[in-house]
Amino acid sequence: MLSFLVGFSMLAAGLTSAAGLSLAFSGTYLSTFISVPQALAAVVFLGLVSLLNARGIRESLKSNVVMTVIELTGLVIVMVAGVFLLSRGGGDVSRVLEFPANTSAASATLAGAVIAYYAFVGFETSANVAEEMQDPVRSYAPALFGSLLVAGLIYVGVGLAAGAAMPPAELAASTGPLLAVVEASGLGVPRWLFSFIALIAVANGALLTMIMTSRLTYGMADEGLLPSVLARVLPRRRTPWVAILATTLVAMALTVMGDLSTLAETVVLLLLFVFISTNAAVIVLRREPVAHEHFRVWTVIPYLGIASCLLLMAQQSAHVWGLAGLFLVVGVGLYGLARLGRTSSVPVSTKVPAP
Repeated sequence: MLSFLVGFSMLAAGLTSAAGLSLAFSGTYLSTFISVPQALAAVVFLGLVSLLNARGIRESLKSNVVMTVIELTGLVIVMVAGVFLLSRGGGDVSRVLEFPANTSAASATLAGAVIAYYAFVGFETSANVAEEMQDPVRSYAPALFGSLLVAGLIYVGVGLAAGAAMPPAELAASTGPLLAVVEASGLGVPRWLFSFIALIAVANGALLTMIMTSRLTYGMADEGLLPSVLARVLPRRRTPWVAILATTLVAMALTVMGDLSTLAETVVLLLLFVFISTNAAVIVLRREPVAHEHFRVWTVIPYLGIASCLLLMAQQSAHVWGLAGLFLVVGVGLYGLARLGRTSSVPVSTKVPAP
């Protein structure tokens, strides 16, 4: 049951993340091109992502590579816009080091870390496709840590540029804060161009997340941990169509029920539970001898990982805990249905046992 809840938390976090990304997609950036209700646009967007997902993993990952390059271009534009604004005497660098009124540096940092954690959601999905590599022992760890380092540096640059360009209150109130930063800088980047780049970036994250959730759902169903119907695949494409359909419908429902901030914090809470179990597993697995070459982390790292996860979990609100708990209750119910289905499908033997 514990291992199932860990996997289901990963699944629930992916669905919640996809819902949050769909809301981000249908906000200010989309309104640059068309004016439609946000909930309707989010639902249609998730439907289109599911069609690409059902098309196949090869097509999805090719699209991911193209969209990642476009996404990186948008983040570079934000950093250039910040530098351009400061070079003209605009902005205020001192805002970067200011904390909210009546808030200590420690509490503000921890509160910000919960949301900033969401920026790194997606790296864990690489574990689901690591077995597709020809030599994961050699290439996976450098690729993972290298991408974390590069992304971290870019995020710091974007954060510094945004904080210096605009007051935090204005950034918080905007559904397209990076677009607001670019426009405030006077860099001259057309609104439609940056909005297009932002839409591609959000779509990229949503596609990767839905790939992960649908494959995880399929895998758990194939192992008997979820109802077996979720393991059905298309005859020719061999993609898990029922899992894709089910996860898309749940993500659509979440876009109507929640707001972006709450969904982001719920994702973080669910993933913190997953990462606690992952670090605990590392501690246990280090005691088992492995004959082949493998990556080995420093002993102190998993202990620090567990401590940091517990610290961030303590920052979550009761509302977020309630939503995450509701996900786990649903997961327990599905687990029970899967076990019931396996029990009812076992044929009863009519043979008389030998004496």
